[in-house]
Amino acid sequence: MSAFRTTTHPHVHPGGNEAAGRERGTHRESSKRVVSGVLAVGTLAATLALAPAAAVGAPAAVTKPAAAAPATTLVFDKNQSSPSDSRLRVYRGGKLQAAYRAGSGHGKRIKEDCVRNQGWMPNGNWKIKLKDRRYNGRLIKGYAVWLENMPCSRKTTTRTEMFIHSEMNRDGSRGKTEARRWDGASDYASNGCVKLNPTDIAKMFGLLDRIGWPTHLRVIN
Repeated sequence: MSAFRTTTHPHVHPGGNEAAGRERGTHRESSKRVVSGVLAVGTLAATLALAPAAAVGAPAAVTKPAAAAPATTLVFDKNQSSPSDSRLRVYRGGKLQAAYRAGSGHGKRIKEDCVRNQGWMPNGNWKIKLKDRRYNGRLIKGYAVWLENMPCSRKTTTRTEMFIHSEMNRDGSRGKTEARRWDGASDYASNGCVKLNPTDIAKMFGLLDRIGWPTHLRVIN
């Protein structure tokens, strides 16, 4: 009766096949992770490479310029038939905002704009030099608009010390002397300046402070 023999391979341990399978499985998983990592890095690189091109190619947002504010215009329209019943008008964007009775000049030569201290204000665009609610001049006080000097129509005389003003105290109150006290229609007469009554010049200042002051006074007839 022959004895049963067990043949043992010197390099194979019990459970060796199972360990080898586990090792091969681990290697495959590692390879998958490496491949996945490479693909992820490649995708990220491609995304970063394309992003600037997309940004450059994207249309830039267009910002519309702000609309310019409507221009304010101040116009003194001299009345040929009655200079002391002329009109000072305020326009904004070409639309009439207010009109005030005004006068300029006095005496027999009232329409001769080259006559100092008597003729009415010459036509043209008078630059506004200063505007003040509490002007303190020797003759003019209170609400006043001081204009730059301008030559008359024949260029023979330069009209100076020309204002838009009224008759009042510096604080706007009614004075006691004739030069500080508005008495009525006769006070629209002037030495060439544009004169308004105290109520109207205060209204004009309030309106122009609100809608914007022009840079010039335009004089026409």
